[in-house]
Amino acid sequence: MGGELNSLEYNAVPQDRIEVTMSRFLNRVCMGLLIMAVALPQYAAAEALPSLSMLGLIYRMSKARVETDDALKAQLADVDKQQMAAWRAGRLGEVRRQLARGMSLTSGQGWSDAQDFSASLVVRTDQAFVDPMRPVMLRLEQIYPAKLARDGRFTVRVALHKPGQRTRRGRQPGDKLHDLGEQPDVGLDMIESPIGMQIDLGSIADGDYDVRFELLDDKESLGAAFTRLYVRANLDERMARLRQSAKIAPESLRADILYPLDYMRKVNLGWVASRGFDVDKELAAAEEVAAAVAKGKDPFKARSGDFERHYLLADAGEIMPYRIYVPKDYPSGNQYPLVVALHGLGGNEDSMFSDFYGIPALAEERGYIVVAPMGFRVDGGYGVNPLRPASRNGRLSEKDVLEVLALTRANYAIDGQRIYLMGHSMGAIGTWRLAARFPDIWAGLGPIAGMGDPRTAEVIGHIPQIVVHGDADRTVPVTGSQRMVNALRKVGAEVTFIEVPGGGHSDIAPPNMGPIFDFFDAHKRPDG
Repeated sequence: MGGELNSLEYNAVPQDRIEVTMSRFLNRVCMGLLIMAVALPQYAAAEALPSLSMLGLIYRMSKARVETDDALKAQLADVDKQQMAAWRAGRLGEVRRQLARGMSLTSGQGWSDAQDFSASLVVRTDQAFVDPMRPVMLRLEQIYPAKLARDGRFTVRVALHKPGQRTRRGRQPGDKLHDLGEQPDVGLDMIESPIGMQIDLGSIADGDYDVRFELLDDKESLGAAFTRLYVRANLDERMARLRQSAKIAPESLRADILYPLDYMRKVNLGWVASRGFDVDKELAAAEEVAAAVAKGKDPFKARSGDFERHYLLADAGEIMPYRIYVPKDYPSGNQYPLVVALHGLGGNEDSMFSDFYGIPALAEERGYIVVAPMGFRVDGGYGVNPLRPASRNGRLSEKDVLEVLALTRANYAIDGQRIYLMGHSMGAIGTWRLAARFPDIWAGLGPIAGMGDPRTAEVIGHIPQIVVHGDADRTVPVTGSQRMVNALRKVGAEVTFIEVPGGGHSDIAPPNMGPIFDFFDAHKRPDG
């Protein structure tokens, strides 16, 4: 299942280059990313840069919403041409440049060598989560070679700010709190010569902060970049105590204790972003498990309601979270139906449990256990089209879902004839993908605002399905579901298709959760 978990001394797992092509529709889907994502890729931290798939979607959505004249159309056509050439050549930094250029053009800001330079800047650190007793090292670097040319030498100033706000025009800095120093006599090439500084935060109170690097030519700002730091007193001591507690914990609880340490490790390595990770909440939850272990108790035994668990995904050497809802009457002596819920692009294990969907209330009312896996990465995609080879991220995304399913079946009384798979957006695409890969598990499918490969229809034609899509969806066009539904009906599949008149990408989900559970209520597999 999860493998032996003794410490965080895992074998290093290299991050494969994300295998994405501009024609792959996965890169065009997500839910609500215009609000939560960075509009221009000029902000990055120790953590992973904003996903190219999400940035690509934001650019395409912004392009679809803007009224273009002939001049702008020609500029955007060139962006698309240059972006495609960069993809084919494997120059991902250049892809980021073109995405920044395209989003700047569609927002009405134009594009200049100065904007090109500013968008190239990034601040990185090996320690985003900081115990103030130790200094932190930060570097100003570049994602790609910029075109700005200036004679002379320049100055970098560093300051601590309140967390800034993401807007469609980029990340806006919060109020400045402290000057942290400056470095004179620097050049413009931070690929060859990154600018490093050691920052002392010993007098800084606990909190989340942005450290802002600004490059100045005398008093003229040439560009700025930020990174987020999470300053917590006694962090090193708390982490050491959790490591020690994990050594004496039963194997089934070690991942729950070590999860926040592993996530911080991945942020520091640049594998994942810190967005969505509440360091205080996660540390407190791990310490609660450790305290129970010290008393010889399992805090999850016979627990009901909505809570989070964790396990070691051995193939990746990483701890994965998953969210679970267990009805309050558990255990009742009966077997329970199970729904596996898959989030959209940019989401995480919490997304499908948000108030927006109302799934926990439905699960309690109908007597379902529901689990929501992370899917390895926010853009993992739950595998790939069964007719194509899988990328590493896709393979591990699929593996994560299957591991969570296996854990749930091992830990709870699950009715093997009533296991259902559903998802929204990328999760809907994943629903059809996983069903085609493992067609003998599911008693029903519930894809919302997704698309499937009609060539897989015969493989999953025996599975009853309820499909929901809005006919005004500008993120994933309704044709993605229409073609799949038509293919399924041709092979005699039982399909209920709810095509919502005027429905968008997200608003169609909440009012149709009840009908989806109604559909699941009415169907079960003929064999266990």
